[in-house]
Amino acid sequence: MKPRKPTALLAIALAGITTLAIADDGNGNGNGNGNGNEQGGKPCGIPDATVAQVQKQLSKVASRHDNGGLFLSTRMWSAVVDREGVLCSVIRLGDAWPGSRAIAIAKANTANGFSNDELALSTANLYGPTQPGGPLYGLNNSNPFNPDYLPQGSGIGRVPGGIITFGGGVPLYVAGKVIGGLGLSGDSACADHVIAYRMRREAGLDKVPSGVAPGNTDNIIYATGAPTGFQHPKCGDKDIPPDAI
Repeated sequence: MKPRKPTALLAIALAGITTLAIADDGNGNGNGNGNGNEQGGKPCGIPDATVAQVQKQLSKVASRHDNGGLFLSTRMWSAVVDREGVLCSVIRLGDAWPGSRAIAIAKANTANGFSNDELALSTANLYGPTQPGGPLYGLNNSNPFNPDYLPQGSGIGRVPGGIITFGGGVPLYVAGKVIGGLGLSGDSACADHVIAYRMRREAGLDKVPSGVAPGNTDNIIYATGAPTGFQHPKCGDKDIPPDAI
């Protein structure tokens, strides 16, 4: 019996390896959930059906073309994290900026990380207090994004972290409890907020306990001058008024 060649042994070894699927296909057809399918990852703490319900709203909301911004909301990343900050899903719509993937994840992490069962804070609400001289100045440096999860297809089942304090991130609520966060990035910060806010509402996960904005919500509050309190600067002439979101 002839000894097997190294190439044959390698083929036999590779036959026993299972390919890991990542819930981030980067082409707008993300499968909407993450099941800890990276090595060492954790299952998403949000039911798969709920994550899918949130993410399927992206194309629906973007198709309205009345979200403001630069691109009619047709180029966008959408990310969902659970209450522990575990990345559940990342999807892309159109030719979105590659750099916006990490920003969407960080926005989801921020909205989840600084909201609770008493007060909801969107990332838009955090703009004013994190400016120099504000009571939360320096917050942006508190939970840095892990650069290991920058490549597309990575980070599912992990806690990438990241803090973003401009519009586009909202916490997700069920029965008055935060279950995670939703982050949108790919246009102006104001348009990103509109899309996230509308997606959350369409998914039925917007019953916040209280907020700092009018109506006791976590909606964006536009400043007429330099932002103070929980205000956010305007982005441009196409901004959607908060009461029209």
